Amino acid sequence: MLPSEQGNLGVAETIFVSRASPQIRRAPTTYDKTMDTRDPNPYLTMPDKNIDFTTFGMFILDEIHFEEDEDVVDNIVGGAGTYSVIGARLFSPGPQAKAIGWIVDAGNDFPLEICQDLTGLGTNLIIREDLNRRTTRGWNKYGPGDYRAFKYLTPKKRIEVNDLVEVGLFTAKTAHLICAPARADNICSSLYNALQDRPSHPMPLVVWEPVPDSCDPAHRAQMHATPLSFLIFGWWVGSANNGDSRYKVLKMVHIISPNHDELAGYYDTEDSLDKSNPDTIKSLAEKIAAAGIGQQGNGAIVVRAGKLGCLVACRKHAPIWLPAYYPPTETGGNNPRVIDPTGGGNAFIGGMSISIARNGSAKFVLAAAMGMVAASFAIEQFGMPELEVVDGEERWNGVSVRERMEEYRRRVENMGISLDV
Repeated sequence: MLPSEQGNLGVAETIFVSRASPQIRRAPTTYDKTMDTRDPNPYLTMPDKNIDFTTFGMFILDEIHFEEDEDVVDNIVGGAGTYSVIGARLFSPGPQAKAIGWIVDAGNDFPLEICQDLTGLGTNLIIREDLNRRTTRGWNKYGPGDYRAFKYLTPKKRIEVNDLVEVGLFTAKTAHLICAPARADNICSSLYNALQDRPSHPMPLVVWEPVPDSCDPAHRAQMHATPLSFLIFGWWVGSANNGDSRYKVLKMVHIISPNHDELAGYYDTEDSLDKSNPDTIKSLAEKIAAAGIGQQGNGAIVVRAGKLGCLVACRKHAPIWLPAYYPPTETGGNNPRVIDPTGGGNAFIGGMSISIARNGSAKFVLAAAMGMVAASFAIEQFGMPELEVVDGEERWNGVSVRERMEEYRRRVENMGISLDV
């Protein structure tokens, strides 16, 4: 979808920053390298923005390979940051899209058509152009069952707190992290420090998505250790009073959301059947929830379990399972509507986060349901779902998000599950 085809989506708040010769360029429609420069040092004048959701995840161009298939699908929009934004954007029609802020690092190989598609979403998008490097690219391979392999083909470029400060996104209501415990500690510490001279802006509610290679007993120990930020800023107000030294990093985040494989990895559970056993998932999630998540222990763990759905566990209520929007087949296989699972979990995070920002920080089940619906749009095709406007209403892949959400709510309520707990 080109920006000129947006209908009533609104004008995209896209800013281009060139790293070859630092400058800021505003582009309400298309990518144009001839646009006049504005402030030669834009970071000094960039105001804070009214943002509901931002992400520390990256934009990646994916190359996808399939088992016993020589065909390669290339230049597919990917990255945890990208799909978390898509998840949030699904529930942000029209002007609400501008409350989603994110950074994309574009190299000298960044495709024009992808730039136009991203701009067309109408979000607060910062495109940082660096002609001295290639765009971050990833290699993906899929095999039987749920097999997936991934590696970077080009050097990755992380997004840091200072990057968000420079472009006015660090005051967001919710922030998505995808990282190991030590980096989560560092980001939260830096966010706290950056907000000290802005008393009107509280700390963002952090939604933490662990990276797979950090989900093992050794990294779990980092969640147990007292994080640097509690030592420096005195955030720790819970278990320190009763001598409990476990799960301190969890106090810095509002939601931790591993998938079921990652959760099992924390506890060295290797059996594939055990990893996918709902009772095992529930038992392990309850261990983390019981320790307390968030400063007052009022956060949650939301386990993304693919075709099994997701589990919401917190101190507020008993664990609750929600079904996947696309349930498995009668034989337990993937639903035929699932074309490419890449990004489904990240879109879930975005949908869940935007609900936390707008519908209430304690409405975890409603947030998880919105995450489920967001994920359903992300996995129906390769790349981004297609956005269009029909009779004044946004449609993604030809479907109204509002209608799909209403249908999913009816489905789960017929199962005796309330989204309003």
